[in-house]
Amino acid sequence: MAVYNYDVVVLGSGPAGEGAAMNAAKAGRKVAMVDSRRQVGGNCTHLGTIPSKALRHSVRQIMQFNTNPMFRAIGEPRWFSFPDVLKSAEKVISKQVASRTGYYARNRVDVFFGTGSFADEQTVEVVCPNGVVEKLVAKHIIIATGSRPYRPADIDFHHPRVYDSDTILSLSHTPRKLIVYGAGVIGCEYASIFSGLGVLVELVDNRGQLLSFLDSEISQALSYHFSNNNITVRHNEEYERVEGLDNGVILHLKSGKKIKADALLWCNGRTGNTDKLGLENIGIKVNSRGQIEVDEAYRTTVPNIYGAGDVIGWPSLASAAHDQGRSAAGSIVDNGSWRFVNDVPTGIYTIPEISSIGKNEQELTQAKVPYEVGKAFFKSMARAQIAGEPQGMLKILFHRETLQILGVHCFGYQASEIVHIGQAIMDQPGERNTLKYFVNTTFNYPTMAEAYRVAAYDGLNRLF
Repeated sequence: MAVYNYDVVVLGSGPAGEGAAMNAAKAGRKVAMVDSRRQVGGNCTHLGTIPSKALRHSVRQIMQFNTNPMFRAIGEPRWFSFPDVLKSAEKVISKQVASRTGYYARNRVDVFFGTGSFADEQTVEVVCPNGVVEKLVAKHIIIATGSRPYRPADIDFHHPRVYDSDTILSLSHTPRKLIVYGAGVIGCEYASIFSGLGVLVELVDNRGQLLSFLDSEISQALSYHFSNNNITVRHNEEYERVEGLDNGVILHLKSGKKIKADALLWCNGRTGNTDKLGLENIGIKVNSRGQIEVDEAYRTTVPNIYGAGDVIGWPSLASAAHDQGRSAAGSIVDNGSWRFVNDVPTGIYTIPEISSIGKNEQELTQAKVPYEVGKAFFKSMARAQIAGEPQGMLKILFHRETLQILGVHCFGYQASEIVHIGQAIMDQPGERNTLKYFVNTTFNYPTMAEAYRVAAYDGLNRLF
C-alpha cells in the first residue's frame, strides 16, 4: 500500500470538488482529487446537468424545425428517436471531460480514480479499479461526492421499464407514453424534453402547484404551457405501488387512480453519496437523505473536514456547488476567497426555461413590503419575434418608494441568461440598486436584454 501526503484531499470531481481543488491548488497547496468514476466531471458532467441540458437543446432545435413555416416550405417535419438525440449529448460530455482533465494537469493536482473512504480523520484509503489500495494522508479533506436519485425500497428499479434520472440516459427507444413521477425541477425538465419528442407525458405531482417555490405567475405560465404540449399534470397525488409489465408499467396512486404507460421515470428526490465514505470511522453523521451538515465555513463536525455541493443539500445546483467548493477551500487556505453561498439564481431548463433571483410576489406580500411590478412580454420584443420565441415575459419586482429591485423573474427564451443582468444590479450597494438603471442605460437593439428597459418603464408607469 503506497502512502501519499497532501495538504488537501478532495473527494469527488463534480463542480464542488473541482472548485475546491482548483482554489486550493492556486493557493499553493499540494492537492489530490479522488473520484470513483474513471473520468473527471462527476455526476454533473456524466449523468445530470450536461447531458440533460444538451438533450434539451437538441429537442428545442427539432421543435423549431418542425414548427417554423420557413422550414415547412422546404420539407416535411422530421421526428427523431431519444437515442438519436442522446448522441449529441455524448459529444458534449467527451468535450467537457477533456477540458476538465486539462484543468487538473495544468494545476498539478494529482487525480486518483477509485472508491475513497475514511480510515481516520486525516487518512483516505482509495480502492483503485485494479484492486490496489492507495493511502492519502492530508491536513484537510473536502467531501464533494454529490448525490444520486433517491430510490424507494418498494420500487423495482431493475425492471426494464422503470428508470430514474441517471438510468434514463440508457433508454434505447422512444416511448409513446411516459409517466414522470415527481414534478420538481428534474421532473419538469424531463417532461419538457420528452414532450418535445412527441411523447405523451403524465406528470405526477405530490403538491398542489408546479414548482411552488417560484413566483406564482411564473408557475402558472409553466403549467399552462405544459397543458398545451402533451403533458398532463396530476396534482396532489402520491404513489401506492408501481406494477411492472412486459410491455409497460402501471402506476397505482393512493387516490385509487391507475396510470398505464410504456415506461416510468422516477424523479422524486435525491440522496447524498455518503454511504461508501466510511463516515462512521470519523464520527460524522448524515440525515435521512444521506446529507452532511456543515457550518457557514463549510466545515463539518470534524474541524479539518469540509463539505460542499449536493452532498450538503440545498440548493443542489451545479453553479452553487462550484462556489461552495471554492469557498470551502477558501476557508482552508484563508486567501480571501471564502463566502457563504446563499444568493443563487434559479435556473430551470424546461421548454421554455425559467430563471429567477430575489423575492417573489407571495413573499413580499406576506412581509408587507410596498412593492410594484414591471413586466415585458416577449411577444412584443423584436428579438423574440426574430427568434420565433414569443412565449414568456420578464418581471421585475421593486420597492415603490426607493425603486430598489427586490426580485427578478423570467419565463421564456434565454431566461437563464437574462436574469444575470438583474442580479448584477440587485448586488449593487445602497442607492445603486435602482430601477432607474434600466431607463438610464442604453441597451443593444434588438436584444432580449432590452426587456429590462421595457419592464422598467412599465413599472414606473404604475407609480402615482
